[in-house]
Amino acid sequence: MNSKPAPFRTVERSNLGIPMDGLEFVTVKSRALGQRADITFHVPPQARGCTDLPVVMLLHGVYGSHWAWALKGGAHVTAQRLIDEGALPPVMLVMPSDGLWGDGSGYVAHGGQDFERWIIDEVPQLATQLAAGCTSRSPLLVAGLSMGGFGALRLAGKYPDRITAAAAHSAVTDLAQLDDAIEENRDGWSDACADRTVLAALTGARGKLPPLRFDCGRSDGLSAANFALHQSLQDAGIAHEYAQRNGDHDWDYWTLALEDTLRFFGDVLRGERPATGEDHA
Repeated sequence: MNSKPAPFRTVERSNLGIPMDGLEFVTVKSRALGQRADITFHVPPQARGCTDLPVVMLLHGVYGSHWAWALKGGAHVTAQRLIDEGALPPVMLVMPSDGLWGDGSGYVAHGGQDFERWIIDEVPQLATQLAAGCTSRSPLLVAGLSMGGFGALRLAGKYPDRITAAAAHSAVTDLAQLDDAIEENRDGWSDACADRTVLAALTGARGKLPPLRFDCGRSDGLSAANFALHQSLQDAGIAHEYAQRNGDHDWDYWTLALEDTLRFFGDVLRGERPATGEDHA
């Protein structure tokens, strides 16, 4: 007897055990995407009266959406705790959707939709409308997991003058790694070298790269690719921090690893982590 196909290929469900204190949700009409898009954000109480409030943007992976970092990974809870401890200055936490193309957009331009411009241009602009302390001069720090890690590191290479620091967990390092994860093909996606691999984006950067950090779990299927990226960046003389730790490609790992990224961002904002100091044009 033939079984009926599952009604949905993937299902992502929020964790009801994570408090929603301080979270806000916004839907906007994006010109870059030509459709609506969603953002979850969090502004800590300590941000009152701040000017040029730093923006920490967290990018999700395939199958996810704007709420995943908060309601699966408790990102706002971790950030608030570190702010309370003084390990992280007050920051606005911004968590956009990737544009919700298929199983994942890769955060790159496709045909008539520019998922990169949505992230690098429109989301920071929206932050200035949502939080009184955010301005066009607010430092922008970007991190992501898996596909979002690809986006964060690649954008740091393409926009080193606009991104203050970048970090990634379990990063996709080459868009071809998405082919086994997404149902759709990548026809029409940008084929520029800097849009296909993290290494090409970072080695092709025009200007001084910002401080970079990435890590991956030892049991993660992307562990070898992340280690290879680390070695290639070393060979290219590009300063970065790389760490391996126990863990897999899952929220147990990313929830814990995010604290390392936020502490890293805190050091950068206090001037304790310099840019790479090298041009790789």
